[in-house]
Amino acid sequence: MSDDQHAKGSMSYLMEMGALKRAKRSGWWIAGVKDPETIAEHSFRTAVIGAVLAMMEGADPAKVALLCTFHDTQETRVGDIPWVGRRYLKAAKNEDVTADQVADAHPAVAAGVRAVVEEYENGDSLEVTVAHDADKLECMIQGIEYLEQGYRNAQEWVDSTRAKLKTASAVELAEAAQGMSSAEWQRVFLR
Repeated sequence: MSDDQHAKGSMSYLMEMGALKRAKRSGWWIAGVKDPETIAEHSFRTAVIGAVLAMMEGADPAKVALLCTFHDTQETRVGDIPWVGRRYLKAAKNEDVTADQVADAHPAVAAGVRAVVEEYENGDSLEVTVAHDADKLECMIQGIEYLEQGYRNAQEWVDSTRAKLKTASAVELAEAAQGMSSAEWQRVFLR
């Protein structure tokens, strides 16, 4: 493949990632949320949470943020399949979807993206554990925000994702979140 074809393949992948800005996190529809966050919105905050958790846990914040950034990129092709749907559907492995997504990209891009997704899906390092906790903690925080908006069924998501947290720092942050308003951060300016 020529450099021009690799450039187009890499750009195709980047354009495909733009679809994540429009794709909704469909699991929230089960909780009655009419206009849930997008996959990109979820992934952004997951990456920030991941970096913070990594700092608290002594892991590599940049690596965790990278793992979190790419953790749901396959959903451009398979959608956001809620856990209840996974019982009835057999989706391709994220590693296989990623391989298809970057098949025409520059070889270094293809290898790099595939390695990140492979590590997130199959690794057992502290960084992977922290990245998985960041994903769950973001879901829990989003659930708290939906509870504040009146979506009572989001409580199940808050409880179930909190119960899956593994690191002490994630549990500590989850406990703090449950006693706070999502607008708490701005109170410092109102004093």
